[in-house]
Amino acid sequence: MSKQDTPKPSRSLRGRAGRMQGGRGSGRASQGAVRLWGRHAVEAALKNPERRHRKLWATRESIASLDGELPEHFPLEYAQGADLARLVARDAPHQGLVLDCDMLEDIFLDDVLVGDPARPIIVLDQVTDPHNVGAILRSAAAFNAAALVTQDRHAPPESGTLAKSASGALEVVPWVRVVNLARALEEIAEAGYWRIGLDGAGTSNLADALPVGPVALVLGAEGEGMRHNIVQHCDAIARLPIGDAIESLNVSNAAAIALYAAATRPGVDA
Repeated sequence: MSKQDTPKPSRSLRGRAGRMQGGRGSGRASQGAVRLWGRHAVEAALKNPERRHRKLWATRESIASLDGELPEHFPLEYAQGADLARLVARDAPHQGLVLDCDMLEDIFLDDVLVGDPARPIIVLDQVTDPHNVGAILRSAAAFNAAALVTQDRHAPPESGTLAKSASGALEVVPWVRVVNLARALEEIAEAGYWRIGLDGAGTSNLADALPVGPVALVLGAEGEGMRHNIVQHCDAIARLPIGDAIESLNVSNAAAIALYAAATRPGVDA
């Protein structure tokens, strides 16, 4: 929704009072749709040309603070904050913005393996907490990762909770969902990527294991870690150099550190 790309509206952005439609939920508006809330998540979705928007509920103050303008005839309804709270999960910080839109189209692994080899790919094995996946997407955007890859059945769905945690990154980081994660790692290797699994029992530090060329960082769920079959599909298992005061890091923190290390390794322009 940049100023040069957004059509100028022929009407002012004034809504009309009306009955609020839709019930409280975790982020699914209806079949094939997702409900997003919060300034960063909604604003990024509005700017994303790949999103099909269904309806935006908003306070007048939040509309005035948006970066850019809504297109002409955009489905907008003004509402009070208390009304918006009934459309989202209990105590969800909607910040005056609730958007119903279609879920993003599927992205295929082949589409991201032909990109810039200096950009890392991050692979998650059965990380199911939407807050963690959202935070990892945010770090992936910050450190210019090429994509996030997860198994379809053992990853959280696209949702308002995940999008809020991602703070807009859901719209800019390709998220590839695959049926078989081991087979996806084989395809990643065939494309020339060095696959590094992160585990506290790794024999070397991540910095020493990172190659100069393309890299895929593989992380497992907290507690269980990577499954044995996924470990077998890694070229190296590395650890983060954390002190003895704490046993392990949250998976989203570990991903952020690993992505930073990949972005700042010698020979890579950050």
